[in-house]
Amino acid sequence: MKAVRARWIDRTVGSGLGLLSLAPMVTVVGLAAYLVASATPVFRYMGWRFFTSLQWAIGNQYANHAVVVHGVKVMPDASFGALVFIVGTALTSFLALIAAVPVAFFAAAGSGYFVKGRIRHLLAGLVEMMAGIPSVIYGLWGLVVVAPAVTNYIGPWLNRVLSPIAFLSGPLGSETNLLVAVIVITLMIVPIIAATIRAVMERIPREMIESGLALGWTEGETFWRVVWPYARSAVVGGSILGLGRALGETMAVLMVSGDAMNILPQNLYSAIGTMAATIAGQLDSALTDPTHMALHALGALGLVLFTITVMVNLLARAIVKRASSGVSLAEEGS
Repeated sequence: MKAVRARWIDRTVGSGLGLLSLAPMVTVVGLAAYLVASATPVFRYMGWRFFTSLQWAIGNQYANHAVVVHGVKVMPDASFGALVFIVGTALTSFLALIAAVPVAFFAAAGSGYFVKGRIRHLLAGLVEMMAGIPSVIYGLWGLVVVAPAVTNYIGPWLNRVLSPIAFLSGPLGSETNLLVAVIVITLMIVPIIAATIRAVMERIPREMIESGLALGWTEGETFWRVVWPYARSAVVGGSILGLGRALGETMAVLMVSGDAMNILPQNLYSAIGTMAATIAGQLDSALTDPTHMALHALGALGLVLFTITVMVNLLARAIVKRASSGVSLAEEGS
């Protein structure tokens, strides 16, 4: 009797845990289905112009009647072009990634290889602590500290140094701008990249490092000849994970980017808008649209962002898994 009850409990618990394990997949599929359903009216109305138009306007809300275009109701003069936000998202994310990767690499190399003793764990903990700071705190710091510094010191200095390069120099049009957003996002993604790189470095067999030192190599030579070949894939994987975080960052970017609409950035100091920040910033005005087309447009932005983020994360997981398997093979071989 006890054996039967034990088997029944095992089957019940196993089935329950199996169902719970499906929750993430169900959630992702549900989100994707909702975003597709929400975006469909906008794609019917705008077509490919959704990706190529600069104009974003919910239309004349004081008109007496909505109009029907391609089978969907919209307010007169409504236009939902996402090009400004796609460009803004790409610029902030990739510029932040370019700045963050070297910083994260040296932080990981220091805390994972060169620095010894208790300070090594202290440095690693400080880097990881940065990942736990709420994004709104980064945004507030960027607004109060970074933005004035860029306007008064960093921007004028970069203008003098980079004056021959058109996009990297020019008038400071807004105190909240692309450069401020890039600086804030850079600090937010450094911990993710550094933690990924350090995790791979710490899995490298100690015997391999000691063998390099036994050959008379310095610690620097051992790092580049032994550690770096294994950490190289982790740099790529961590960078893509950081890119995924940068693409979806909302509040901090909304606070420091300038929330620009209907105009592409002219230089590094122009106000910009991103997809995630626009969804948050335009939600109130979208709720005033009686046809709900503005809400559907935000859903379309969300679908584009969701698709890009999922692809980035899948790519990152594949690269990190490949790097981890390479290290595991090295451990078995040693």
